[in-house]
Amino acid sequence: MHALFILNDPPYGTERVYNGLRVAAGILKQDAGNRVTVFLMADAVAAAKAGQKTPDGYYNAERMLKRVLAGKGEVLLCGTCMDARGLTDTDVAPGTRRSTMDELSAITVSADKVLVF
Repeated sequence: MHALFILNDPPYGTERVYNGLRVAAGILKQDAGNRVTVFLMADAVAAAKAGQKTPDGYYNAERMLKRVLAGKGEVLLCGTCMDARGLTDTDVAPGTRRSTMDELSAITVSADKVLVF
């Protein structure tokens, strides 16, 4: 099964990114044959910012993305959204990558499930 997660909200201030990444990691953990793509757009692209330092006891979106990547998931970022927020390819966590709406459209068509947070 291929699940596509589209995350829109900022990584902190709401719990949508947190909850979306928890479900994405859970799907990968359920079955090694599952495939997960996380597409970060709008303010969610900030979740991939490298070097995040959150207070003790608070979740860290960058670390959560690394769990998805460790489970062989894919993390893509809207390039237009990155540009609008001043993020460059060197600003984001290793393993994540810039993407396009064309790629998101193709993945959406091929995915078995699409979840939007």
